[in-house]
Amino acid sequence: MALRPVQVNIKAVDCRSLGRFWAEALGWTAYAPGVTTYVGPDDGLVWPDPVGVGIDIVPVPEPGTTAKNRVHLDLATESTAHQAELVARLRSLGATPADVGQGDVPWTVLTDPEGNEFCVLEPREVYQDTGPIAAVVVDCADPRAMASFWAEATGWTLRQVTDTQTVLRSADGTGPFLEFIRTPDTKTVPDRVHLDLLPYPRDDRAAEVARLRRLGATDLDVGQGEVPWTCLADPEGHEFCVLAPS
Repeated sequence: MALRPVQVNIKAVDCRSLGRFWAEALGWTAYAPGVTTYVGPDDGLVWPDPVGVGIDIVPVPEPGTTAKNRVHLDLATESTAHQAELVARLRSLGATPADVGQGDVPWTVLTDPEGNEFCVLEPREVYQDTGPIAAVVVDCADPRAMASFWAEATGWTLRQVTDTQTVLRSADGTGPFLEFIRTPDTKTVPDRVHLDLLPYPRDDRAAEVARLRRLGATDLDVGQGEVPWTCLADPEGHEFCVLAPS
């Protein structure tokens, strides 16, 4: 039993505008099939059986706080020239430079037009086959424990395990990495960015949710009301959702 990470969920006051930004950033297409805006590859909307990790932008009435998100995206580049071009293009689209204490590093930290942090990485061989999203990165206190939970939750393979960083990737070696980075800060507010998971077609969603609770997930009330998905938090309090198959 396992669940597929199928989308990065981002809350936004103007989800249509932010969807256009992320579509331009990733070279993908923004679709608006309902109240949310889905950003995915150009070969069409593949819901409810997505073949990769997309972005779902959900409208909310309130803007984000100044607190740093504990989940962010790293974007892949093919060369130093590509990195510079991408940073310049993103800034022209409304991204702004951000200082999160990174110091002198070869990657560039930006925020999208609604203040969500992300990184444009220098070219790295390990990310050359991920597509435009190199990694979904999660700040945490205990990378080993987080990797253990998420590996069990998703069936993804551990690629790196240290006290400061753990790395997972899908068993078939496709798509972005899922990385847990030890940081000294603690979670103080709900994140504007989280992962959504989906059962495989023949799996029972209720059984999967029960399995996650046994692994240490807890139920979460974010005011969602009666909805077909289940809101949970991992053992360090990072929000995520288990979606309905249809």
